[in-house]
Amino acid sequence: MKTAHLVFPDISISTERLVLRPFDEADIQACTEMMNDELVTSWTTVPHPYTEADAREWVTRLAPAERTEGRGIVFAVTEFLTQRLVGIVHLQHTDWRVRATEMAYVVAPWARGEGYASEAAVAVAQWLFRDQGFERLELRTAADNTAAQQVAQKIGCISEGVLRGAWIARSRTEDGGWSDVRTDLIVWSLLPEDFDGVTEQLADASGYTAFSEWN
Repeated sequence: MKTAHLVFPDISISTERLVLRPFDEADIQACTEMMNDELVTSWTTVPHPYTEADAREWVTRLAPAERTEGRGIVFAVTEFLTQRLVGIVHLQHTDWRVRATEMAYVVAPWARGEGYASEAAVAVAQWLFRDQGFERLELRTAADNTAAQQVAQKIGCISEGVLRGAWIARSRTEDGGWSDVRTDLIVWSLLPEDFDGVTEQLADASGYTAFSEWN
């Protein structure tokens, strides 16, 4: 079997509060604002400053290519009621033979504190395991990125170890610029058996219902 031609379906996933869908050109402005946030700059590799041209390249070419070229899939995370962009969930480095992939997520500054990252991550993991037949989901979080680590723990991930000096984060300098800082990565994994009961626990804790619908 030639795994190079395997791709994820072009779908949207619905939860109680969110719709995870492909990016479209109407997201360019909100994407630009989200990616210029200080925390996003600190913990990701996005260009800084992040321009509207960068967002357009991401929305129209780079994000769709992740799926069509078989590397993964990118979801724009939007609020169900307002349709505003509140984040990104990105599956990347997909190994179709092993049925494993790596998840990354970003939450917009205007949407933090609502539990959206956990809700979106669980919805994608649920779809990945139950509908796509995957057997492993991996996350990598910078050692000082406690928010990302809390999401990994909340959705049931198991910490597997530390990759020493494996990431370059960015830190504010005294003059208001940015400098590169080498840091460790914590590796987390989620297997289908770890996932049992996580949806119900999250729903009870956060006050939203289980999310099992996708189309």
